[in-house]
Amino acid sequence: MKKSVLLWLLFVCSFAVQPVRAQFLKKLKEKANQAVNKTLGTGETNSNANSSSASQDNNTYGGKPTNKGGGGLKNTTPPDVQQQIADAETAHTAAKYSDARYSIQQALVGVEIQLGREILKSLPNPVVALEKDTTQDKVSSTQWGWNNLTIQRVYSDKKDKQLTVTIGNNALYAGMANLYFNNAYGVQADASNQNIKQTKVKGNKAIIQYEDSKGYTLMVSMGQSAMIVWECINFADENEVMAAANSFDIDGIKKSLGEQ
Repeated sequence: MKKSVLLWLLFVCSFAVQPVRAQFLKKLKEKANQAVNKTLGTGETNSNANSSSASQDNNTYGGKPTNKGGGGLKNTTPPDVQQQIADAETAHTAAKYSDARYSIQQALVGVEIQLGREILKSLPNPVVALEKDTTQDKVSSTQWGWNNLTIQRVYSDKKDKQLTVTIGNNALYAGMANLYFNNAYGVQADASNQNIKQTKVKGNKAIIQYEDSKGYTLMVSMGQSAMIVWECINFADENEVMAAANSFDIDGIKKSLGEQ
């Protein structure tokens, strides 16, 4: 009985937050729009804005001292999955359902971080003569379950050439991919010099884009929500980008994420 209830809670935790997040983002967007409209309505010039900013600095924000340093925050140890599950069972038995829900969420975070670290270990090195920079490795997850796992690694020649690969089981990437696909049709229809187009990487649908300020961006869809994105700075051409992407075990990453 306990396990069935916990599994139900696990399922609910993964999806219940979506309407709340959507509502929050909507309100945040409205606030931003209000701020923009207010600024445009005043006819404030850059010089006035700079003057206002300087005045704020001089007043140190209403007389409060300006922070000049601090110890910052230390990285926390990822949640212990087994301990969090045990805590959830204890809380559920005691009818502390909020605590049980929180422990289940933390268990999910722990599992995701473990998964992300394993995927990082499986990534190739080097990639088109670029060495991995493990000091920039990132694995992040929210407490809401499988929809917000992001894994990132940077490869560099320690000069001006860099590749950043981001793997994410995140609706944000899926939305970006849809946008890119929709744009690609229009660009391919009437542009002689394409800066975005569809392609394939190891049989997987992909979009590749080029911008002078950013370099190349290659995006591969790996199922309903998972994506791999390669951001390539100072690469010679799209062939070099494709060679870099082809060095990754996309099928292995798919399997690890549970994507088909």
